[in-house]
Amino acid sequence: MISLDFDFNILTRDLSHYLENQVKVELFGSGVGLSLVLGFSAAYTCYYLISVAKKPQLISGGKKFYQFLREQCPVVSETYYPTFWCWESRIQTLLRPFVTAKPGVIYRKCVVFNNRGVSGETLLTPRTYCAANTEDLETVIEHIKRTYEAAPIMAAGVSMGGMMLANYLGQKGLKTCLKGVVVFSAGWDVFECTASLEKPLDRFLFNSYLTSCLQASVHRHRPVLEKCYDIDHVMKAKTIREFDERFTSIMFGYPTNDDYYRDASPIHKLKSVQVPMLCLNAADDVFSPSHAIPVEAVKQNPNLALLITCRGGHIGFLEGLWPRHSTYMDRVFKQFAKAVIEQGSRLKDLS
Repeated sequence: MISLDFDFNILTRDLSHYLENQVKVELFGSGVGLSLVLGFSAAYTCYYLISVAKKPQLISGGKKFYQFLREQCPVVSETYYPTFWCWESRIQTLLRPFVTAKPGVIYRKCVVFNNRGVSGETLLTPRTYCAANTEDLETVIEHIKRTYEAAPIMAAGVSMGGMMLANYLGQKGLKTCLKGVVVFSAGWDVFECTASLEKPLDRFLFNSYLTSCLQASVHRHRPVLEKCYDIDHVMKAKTIREFDERFTSIMFGYPTNDDYYRDASPIHKLKSVQVPMLCLNAADDVFSPSHAIPVEAVKQNPNLALLITCRGGHIGFLEGLWPRHSTYMDRVFKQFAKAVIEQGSRLKDLS
């Protein structure tokens, strides 16, 4: 896969240099300044249209699933136009929580699945959660199925939730009630994900912050956790990898952290997925680098489809001039969910 990277610092430097010179030009006449502004705008627009706005790449292990997506989910064939003023991957990732709004949908919650120790819940046992352990997820899915036996059930997973969901499907095979699954911005190979996040800029922007969030959760439940783990040692971790070495892998009984990372990587379980699963990743996602996206593994399983956008960052996928109410990711979810519920019979026996 071709890596499509762009140095945002170069753009910022060139823009600053241009603005500095523009002030000098304005002294000689507004006409010249306006011409330069229009010229720069045209150049930026050309670069955006040629290098940034592209159609996504759709890959599937079978023609039947591929054709279904092309017919029922037109978004997979449309050009993705990332937001004009913030298409760089890290900016997309950082801005999404502040720019997008919750959809105005009124619904009744039948079940809420919170991982252990999060969302203000009190931890009653010295155990939290990890991407490799899917016992709690399985319990929730089975409970929903027992409660609503006739209802078609789908699932969507985002980031680590997507990893957990993919691992669950790989472990269960045909023994699941789910009719379809969509996964967004999953980290497919944990070794490659952590290596990417340990690069200097990404370590500064993401790794250190996420590590501190994990440590804050541990500290909140320290009274119950310190009975089994060296919490002082855990609190000295500087990266996610160090946190997992000192806490997560030990908690779930792995001989080494490498054993945990191998088991947590969904790429090794994709061959066992037996229900239709659509996966959306951006090629510029620093959490899940493009060279680790499981293109070849997807090609070997007719139940899988992979949609790769040129841009979008990690759970970003902002589009439009002001991406307040909808993103490309939202449209993928809406169209795929509708297609599976209404036309799911066409997805039987994809092999």
